[in-house]
Amino acid sequence: MTSSTASPQVRLGTCSWSTKDWVGRVYAPGTAATEFITQYAQRFSTVEIDATFYAVPRGSTVDGWRDRTPDGFVFSAKVPQEITHERFLEDCGSVLAGFLDTLGRLGDKLGPILLQFPYFAKKSGVTQSAFLERLLPFLDAAPRDAFCFVVEVRNKTWLNKGLLEPLRERNVSLALIDHPWMPRPEALLECGEVFTGPVAYIRWLGDRYGIEKITKTWSEPVVDRRGDLEGWVPAIKAALDRQLSVFGYVNNHYSGHAPHDVAVLEEVLG
Repeated sequence: MTSSTASPQVRLGTCSWSTKDWVGRVYAPGTAATEFITQYAQRFSTVEIDATFYAVPRGSTVDGWRDRTPDGFVFSAKVPQEITHERFLEDCGSVLAGFLDTLGRLGDKLGPILLQFPYFAKKSGVTQSAFLERLLPFLDAAPRDAFCFVVEVRNKTWLNKGLLEPLRERNVSLALIDHPWMPRPEALLECGEVFTGPVAYIRWLGDRYGIEKITKTWSEPVVDRRGDLEGWVPAIKAALDRQLSVFGYVNNHYSGHAPHDVAVLEEVLG
């Protein structure tokens, strides 16, 4: 785990930096895609890597991310969907090892590692018990001393002691998400002690299907989410009161323009 999480602080960024619609807004006109991360890191202190969900990147690509960002910048990264979705945590030790080895090239710029799981509908046959039967052995075998793991679930009824206590025993953080299917922050805090690991990890995801009925370009906000963002302030302060660093990432689907929402969060947090 990166040393940048050693003392309580709030790091806010976006889910990915590769949005071409940000050219002229976040990035200077004419900026090449290879230089997006350089300009991004001049404005934000952290980013969540979305690309790793789809494939393990080349080592040279990771080296470029590391070398184009300043000291103190932190990358969080999604575990590949091959592990979480396709293999569903079974027979994936070599894939995980290769992923962590490659991302390890970031050095002290590597932050939390996110295991993002889908919503498991009843027809999938995956109950909370079945999920934990896969998750807990996976976490027990993972190098948790060297990496900070975060688990995201999208089944709201699983936010109970059955999930929270095993995560806490393993010092693994639960991702808190702003998503139409999931409880609002005040309800999340009533689920029990939701801060189960060494960091608080928050994702403002929004309603992908709803917002894409309005826009599919991401150059400006099309939904006012200030009130929703203000609702997260008590949860963030509760994490800081527990001496936890906060990593927060906004998706473009939240309001239509993630950098705008980061600015709003910075404002409401003072």
